[in-house]
Amino acid sequence: MAQKKKHPTEFGQFRKRNQNQNSGNGDSERNGGFNFYWIYIVLIAVIFGIQLLGMMNSAAKKSSFNELTTYLLSDDVERIRVVNSKEIQVFLRQESIKTKEEFKDLRSRSTGSGVVPGPHLVFQMPGDAFRDELRNFYEDNPNLDRRKVPITYEEQRDYWSDILAWVLPFLFIFLIWMFIMRRMSSMGGGPGGQIFNIGKSRAQLFDKNTNVKVTFKDVAGMEGAKEEIQEIVNFLKNPEKYTNLGGKIPKGALLAGPPGTGKTLLAKAVAGEAKVPFFSLSGSDFVEMFVGVGASRVRDLFKQAKEKAPSIIFIDEIDAIGRARGKASFSGGNDERENTLNQLLTEMDGFQTNETVIVLAATNRPEILDRALTRAGRFDRTIYIDLPDLNERKEIFKIHLRRIKHTPDLDIDFLAKQTPGFSGADIANVCNEAALIAARKDKKVVELQDFLDAVDRIVAGLEKKSKIITPEEKKVIAYHEAGHATVSWMLEHAAPLVKVTIVPRGRSLGAAWYLPEERQITTAEQIQDEMCAALGGRAAEKVIFNKVSTGALSDLEKVTRQAQAMVTIFGLNERIGNITYYDSSGQNEFGFNKPYSEKTAEIIDEEVKKIVDLQYERAIEILTTHKEKLIQLAELLLEKEVIFKQDLEQIFGKRKWDKEADSQSNTTELSKNESEAEKEQKDEAELSGATVSAQDSKD
Repeated sequence: MAQKKKHPTEFGQFRKRNQNQNSGNGDSERNGGFNFYWIYIVLIAVIFGIQLLGMMNSAAKKSSFNELTTYLLSDDVERIRVVNSKEIQVFLRQESIKTKEEFKDLRSRSTGSGVVPGPHLVFQMPGDAFRDELRNFYEDNPNLDRRKVPITYEEQRDYWSDILAWVLPFLFIFLIWMFIMRRMSSMGGGPGGQIFNIGKSRAQLFDKNTNVKVTFKDVAGMEGAKEEIQEIVNFLKNPEKYTNLGGKIPKGALLAGPPGTGKTLLAKAVAGEAKVPFFSLSGSDFVEMFVGVGASRVRDLFKQAKEKAPSIIFIDEIDAIGRARGKASFSGGNDERENTLNQLLTEMDGFQTNETVIVLAATNRPEILDRALTRAGRFDRTIYIDLPDLNERKEIFKIHLRRIKHTPDLDIDFLAKQTPGFSGADIANVCNEAALIAARKDKKVVELQDFLDAVDRIVAGLEKKSKIITPEEKKVIAYHEAGHATVSWMLEHAAPLVKVTIVPRGRSLGAAWYLPEERQITTAEQIQDEMCAALGGRAAEKVIFNKVSTGALSDLEKVTRQAQAMVTIFGLNERIGNITYYDSSGQNEFGFNKPYSEKTAEIIDEEVKKIVDLQYERAIEILTTHKEKLIQLAELLLEKEVIFKQDLEQIFGKRKWDKEADSQSNTTELSKNESEAEKEQKDEAELSGATVSAQDSKD
């Protein structure tokens, strides 16, 4: 089991790109080179400058023809200019501006001792209409000399307006184009951040200059896997030790196992220990919307790795591109994925090989990978990382408890026993949830009970004591859970019971905790006992109420799956014989035809039903024999809502098949002088988070 030691600055100094790749425009901009955004700033500044200059030069006041006639009568007009037969510009006399109070605003606009040169008044009016109105004005005022105020007609063109009218649309289009190209380049990724570098590798590089905190000391369990990985690291550090004997370094190693077992963490430890360039990326990093990008990124990745050889490449979730190629593959995205896979196969062991580049990969589904990818010469080693056993879980708890403030006498061995089937990620979650629960209760340290509550929380969900349940439903739930407990107590191979509750948790209305035995192989008798115990809840409803409910949905799903496995996978059925229809390679995952005939399918259905019915009748028989004790247990469950192993021992006596009764008695035995509250708290220490038989809240 690979686990990670927490550090406050972990991965804070990881470099995201190779320094030798900083040749694109994006990096040159960051290094002080020319930046196109300065062009945008200059253009905007020029436009605003032109507009501002025009506003400063134009000190004319908006006016009208009536105001013009007023100034003509007062002899304040020096001359008139008609521009483009529509704009009337009036120039006032300098003496009038300097002396008259009404022109004070014109004097304030001037600089120094002078005045604004003009025009001083401007208004819009058609040229013909202006001439007619002005003629009528002089006719009405014959004492005025029209020759005293000359009138000129000019045609002027606004070149800046014409230029901007032509340039601005093209400039706007250009800016939009630049914006779109930069956005596309940022989505495409790659060095330089340009669209033409979209085919560049997106791998992160870790080398001797990178401060990687994770080492093999932070990886608990998986001793066999660590030994094989360490051998690869040692080969890179001291190749003569192996080459002197004629040995060659493995070209690749595939880490396979269930989720959460620490495959990626083991790769991080390699990055921290190898002291050689380590390229890390995900299989989905090769997938892009553009054709040919995946293969191009594979070529660029191996090109960079060869330039820095010896080096290691780590591809996480390699099944994203390494899925087996089908014989009747469809066109489209599948072709692009296969092209990427073909390029990867060529780079790993093609015509031109390189022995100094090692490829590590991780996947949860090794059975679906292409055979050409997993053959010797590409991935020479396949390292399986299974769920941790008892001793490995103990070591994993020790790593995660380093950062937890817990009681000094915390029983780590007991916690390891209470978490069978937990992965390293699950154990990390248990420790974190325990700390949160202790903080919620305002505790200074995390106690054993907090860890046990965390197991309950993760496995069965949060308690919902406020959920409304009628007394009739609560009674059915109590007998259902009591049926599970009774049948499992009477069967040799059923998992020993630890705790039963009718308090709703998650989607379940009730639950029973068991401590399953950790075994490598399973016999038919063991499977049948487990099925019988799972059907004990529905059988109890039938025995007590002579009717059944929908609460046994999860139980029926479990036993049906187990019966089908006995018949079609494990060859444990006499009528079908020693035949299995299970495809471990995953090649027939999307097959349209069943691997057996319709007649055989009918026989399978009959045998599955026969196995389930037999165990159901067996459960009814056991409950009928111990009906009085079943009723006594259910009534106790209705009273307390939560009962423990000791309560069952008082009703049924010691379980004669309990192998760990003696070893756990010291842990669960209560002192005679303890109060009832202390007894309940210590009894909680017997709970197990491995197997939960839950009554579903709905069908």
